[in-house]
Amino acid sequence: MKHSMSAWWRIVALAAWIGVGAVGTVGPTAQGADDRPPNIVFILADDLGWTDLGCQGSTYYETPHLDRLAAQGIRFTQATTAGPNCQPTRAALITGQYGPRTGIYTVGSIERFNWRLRPLQPVDNVETLDPSAVTFAEVLKSAGYATGFFGKWHLGDGPSHPCRQGFDEALVTTTTHFHFRTNPPVELEDGVYQADFLTDRAVEFIKRHQAGPFLLCVQHFAVHSPYQAKPEWIEQFRSKAGAPGHRDPTYAAMIASVDESVGRIVAQIDRLALDRQTLVIFTSDNGGVGGYAREGLRRSQDVTDNAPLRGGKGMLYEGGIRVPFLARWPGRVPSGVVCDEPIQSIDLFPTLLELAGVAPPADLVLDGTSFVGLLETGRLQTDVERPPLFWHFPGYLGAGEDQWRATPVGVVRAGDWKLMEFFEDGHFELYNLKDDPGETCNRAADQVEKVAELHQRLIAWRRAINAPMPTPNPRRPPADKPVKPVPVPSQPG
Repeated sequence: MKHSMSAWWRIVALAAWIGVGAVGTVGPTAQGADDRPPNIVFILADDLGWTDLGCQGSTYYETPHLDRLAAQGIRFTQATTAGPNCQPTRAALITGQYGPRTGIYTVGSIERFNWRLRPLQPVDNVETLDPSAVTFAEVLKSAGYATGFFGKWHLGDGPSHPCRQGFDEALVTTTTHFHFRTNPPVELEDGVYQADFLTDRAVEFIKRHQAGPFLLCVQHFAVHSPYQAKPEWIEQFRSKAGAPGHRDPTYAAMIASVDESVGRIVAQIDRLALDRQTLVIFTSDNGGVGGYAREGLRRSQDVTDNAPLRGGKGMLYEGGIRVPFLARWPGRVPSGVVCDEPIQSIDLFPTLLELAGVAPPADLVLDGTSFVGLLETGRLQTDVERPPLFWHFPGYLGAGEDQWRATPVGVVRAGDWKLMEFFEDGHFELYNLKDDPGETCNRAADQVEKVAELHQRLIAWRRAINAPMPTPNPRRPPADKPVKPVPVPSQPG
């Protein structure tokens, strides 16, 4: 295997080295002023939508700590996830690889939804991270980092548990907000809220490892269903007037707890005078649970809204894959910068390694592109666009009885153009995301050459990465003999 490093990556790295930038001055290396590798704090929310922060436009949800984080650093407006739901994004973040390499495309097995009603048989989904996969925690640990993980892992147990995947300390929590369990088991206070528990662990980890360098991953279960929050926060929002698509007081209270968590973690970093040695990143694993009603999905139970983006979690439209992404590192990342360049989950791994001054293993294939240059300046250092971004979703995601958030689809984004190829019938949808971020106008009919160009890129990428395709469903019942749909959860992962 051969490590992939694009020409774009090399140009950006060189530009960062020589200090070229329109915003601020970039130092001689990606490390701190004292040449020590930076501490890295990565905070991941679950199901938090693109507009679910004050700095992202919400007037109902209250996120003062996250808004301050954005003001003190950089906010990416076109950060996307590698998958439309939890598991594929988490696999891509930790490995720097697309789904066809990990085999993780969705959550659970293909039997979660009654695909037998549909024209295609989905590709089998891998449900745990391969123990042989190389994670960024393993590489940073080998370079001398103390590594800690607290929260939702969702990539398997046993040999796939984070303590076997590069983390010195790892405490995985189950999927409830109160009365949860941990792996390995620890004693819990009665009534403790999971977000508070994870924050307590994170703050204590930072204190113990303040000599650095350390890698800390805090992966919240909030704001995923079941929708449960601390009563005092719910009451605060119950009396507040809602905004379009943002009006659920329990959901708002869950966001407030995540925001409070970020505030406590950043306060600990500042209290210990680690701010100029520590990169803090905050993002989400997929789009918010909303936007379904506009897509005609009945009984969709939208809890938020990603508008002006289209769709929500479980879809390959922007509402399902575009997420908040904030980063702060005083002295290295300029403050108050908004970056409109696209980045994706697979880019995190090479970015962290470049910042730490660590080379990846020689035989490791990384699909992502380092965005250190964007972090340090907020803009590209060259006229060369980043490599295209790809998505491969060879399965189905249901949304209640005989309703579908996603059917098998391939996606490529190059520059402002996004092409979607729907595998069931082969039709295309083409959007210019600069002019039409809500994906309201399909340009496939009047941009035939652009469709052909992007389709060839998509085909070549699938061939190069050996992406498996869904196959015809030989057992699909005739139209006059329908099969009764199997029950499915109303809000699956």
